[in-house]
Amino acid sequence: MVAEIEADVAVLGGGSAGMAAYRAATKAGARTVLIEHRAFGTTCARVGCMPSKLLIAAAEAAHARQEGAGFGLPAPAPIRWGGLDDVLARVRRERDRFVGFVLRDVEAYPPADRLLGTVHIVDDHAIDIRAPDTTRTRVRAARIVIATGSSPVMPPELAPVRGLCLTTDELFELPGLPASAAIVGTGVVALEMGQALHRLGVRVRLFGRGGRLGVLTDPELLPIALATLRAGLPLEHDPLARFSLHAGQVHVDYLDAHGSEAAEDFDCALVAAGRTPNLHLAGAENASWHTALLDVGRTLDRSTLRLAGTHVFVAGDATGGASIQHEAVDDGRIAGRNAATFPSVQAGLRRAPLSIAFTSPQMASVGGGWQHASRRESAVDAGQASFENQGRSRVMLRNQGALRVYADAKGQFLGAEMLGPDAEHLGQLMAWALQARMTIDQMLSMPYYHPTVSEALRTALQDLKARRQETPA
Repeated sequence: MVAEIEADVAVLGGGSAGMAAYRAATKAGARTVLIEHRAFGTTCARVGCMPSKLLIAAAEAAHARQEGAGFGLPAPAPIRWGGLDDVLARVRRERDRFVGFVLRDVEAYPPADRLLGTVHIVDDHAIDIRAPDTTRTRVRAARIVIATGSSPVMPPELAPVRGLCLTTDELFELPGLPASAAIVGTGVVALEMGQALHRLGVRVRLFGRGGRLGVLTDPELLPIALATLRAGLPLEHDPLARFSLHAGQVHVDYLDAHGSEAAEDFDCALVAAGRTPNLHLAGAENASWHTALLDVGRTLDRSTLRLAGTHVFVAGDATGGASIQHEAVDDGRIAGRNAATFPSVQAGLRRAPLSIAFTSPQMASVGGGWQHASRRESAVDAGQASFENQGRSRVMLRNQGALRVYADAKGQFLGAEMLGPDAEHLGQLMAWALQARMTIDQMLSMPYYHPTVSEALRTALQDLKARRQETPA
C-alpha cells in the first residue's frame, strides 16, 4: 500500500539548503515536506566544514609544539606517524555532537513533514519515496525545491587506483591516519587536508591539476602563496601526473617544481578535485523539467532560483555554485519562499561574497577577489601590504603572505584577496565593508588597534590610496 501526501512544496534534500527551504516555505504558509534520501545531518556537519576543522585544529596544535624554538623555547621531539588514532577518534566524537545539533533541529519538525528514503520522480509533480523499511509514500507537490547537494569528483585518470582512493566522505571514518597519501588537487579542501595530514606526521604530496591554489586568483599574490606553501608542504603543479598501481600502492609519475621527472608511492590517494551537483534524480526523465535541470548553469535564474519556465527551484550545492554553508542557507531561504508564493517570485537579497581557506597561512577572497574585480569595464586599482614586517604578525612568528585590496576609479571598495595570519577575521571585516558599500576613505577612517594584524588592512588601503593619487586622471 502506498501512502499519499498532498503538498504545496516538496523539498528534495535535507542539508543546509534544504532545511532553510523547508523553514522558509513553511513560514510563508505552504504545506511543505522535507525529503532526504540518506541521512539528515548536512554535509557541513558530517563530512565537510566541521570534521575538517577538527582535524586542522589537531594539526595546528601539533605544529605549535614544533615552533617553540623560534620563541627561544626548547623544541619537543617531532611528530611522527603512528599512535595518533585518538586524533580521528576526537574528530568523530566532536563531529557527532555537531551532527546531533542538526538532527535535534530536524526532529523538531512535525513527523509528517519529514520523509527519509530513496526518491523516484513519477511525473512533473509526483514523487515516490521508498523508506528504509520498504514502506512507500507518494508526494504530489505543486512546487518542488531541489537541494540535493553535491558529490566529490573522481577524475578518470585515477581509475587504475580507484580502490585506494578516498574522499573526505571516507577520510574521517578511518580507524587511524594513513602512513602516506597522494593529495589530488590544490583547491581549498586539498590544501587544508594535505597540510593537516602533513603536520600530523603523514607523508603527503599534493598534485595540482590546473593551476588552482585555494581561493586565490590574483596574479601578484599567487606566486607569493605558492612559494609560502611550498616552504612547508610538498606541492606539485603537474596536471599530467600519471597514477598507477604498484605493489598494492598508489604510484605517481610526475614532473617536480624544477621540471625533473620524479616518482613516488603512497598508501592511498585523497581526492579533493572539486564537487559536482547531484542532479541525476531517478526517474527525472519522466518530468518535463528534466532537461532544464541538467542544464542548470544556463536555465537557473540566480536571483529567484527558479528553473526557467517551470515550477521547480534549485538551491545550495545543486546549483553548481560555491560550496559555502551560509550561501547554501541563503539559497534555501530564497528558493523556499519563492516556491511557497509561486507564481509570484522575488529576487533574494545576497550577501557580499566571502571565501576562506583554513590553511596556514589562511586565505581569504572578498567580493569574488581579483577574478571578479578585473572583469569590470572600468579601471581597477590595487593596493598591497606584506606581512613579512607587519608588527603583530612578526610577534607571533606568523609573518608570511600578503594582502591585496581593490577599488574602482571613484575609490569604491571592490574586494580583496589575502594570504596571511587571521585571514578568517580580516576577510570577515572586509566583507562587511563591501556589503556596506564603503569607500577606501571611509575604511581608512575606521579604528585600527595597535598592535593587531588588522593594521595590515590599513597599510594596504593607504598603499591603494597613494597609487590612485599618483595615477593621472
